[in-house]
Amino acid sequence: MSASVFCGNHKLSDFSINCKHFHVPHIHHHTGEVEMEGSSLSPPLTAFFVLFFQFSACMSSSSAAHTNTDYIKTSCLATTYPHLCYDSLSIYANKIQTSPKRLATTALSVASSSARSTLVSMKQLSKTHGLKPREASAMIDCVEEVADSVDELHKSIGEMGHAGGPDFQFRMSNIQTWVSAALTDEETCTDGFAGRAMNGNLKKTVQRHINKVARLTSNALDLVNKYASTHTPTSP
Repeated sequence: MSASVFCGNHKLSDFSINCKHFHVPHIHHHTGEVEMEGSSLSPPLTAFFVLFFQFSACMSSSSAAHTNTDYIKTSCLATTYPHLCYDSLSIYANKIQTSPKRLATTALSVASSSARSTLVSMKQLSKTHGLKPREASAMIDCVEEVADSVDELHKSIGEMGHAGGPDFQFRMSNIQTWVSAALTDEETCTDGFAGRAMNGNLKKTVQRHINKVARLTSNALDLVNKYASTHTPTSP
């Protein structure tokens, strides 16, 4: 009798059993392929337990991974942009696990990374040749606003690392204030492009960058607010 052991879509091993011998896989030295050869030197129980522990470890890991991603998906339902929330955070499921603090901190880190990238883009756009005076002025203001956002998100992440103990609410209040200010700064960036006279490729490019970082920051603020409202000082 022969069989293959799978965990999800991954094959763990092949093995076969007959009345006299237990066959275990061997790796060909030159081809790297698995070969099935009879070997009385490998006890059946040894092979069985190797496969058993491989399968158990895989199933345990798979179950934990599903729990972590399900937690993120459920938590993201409370945000303004749930699909973006899940897409941006699910790749960190193993790190976040089911911790609301790590979830909020990771969301802040993702928003902060996006803000830094946006700042680089805004600086490059501000140096574009041939900008109209109003466009150049709007870009200068936008760079300043996004730079403030980067600083506020950075401070928020640092404060999250100290959130706990008797001053928990005080620290969370600081974080909520900074993230809210960061979101306002990002949204203010596009104010200078109001009106038809400012329509054009530059405006569209700026709006595309700002919309993304603003939505990530909005989601981070939602998760921070949720953590602050449901957390007790002794929670992880």
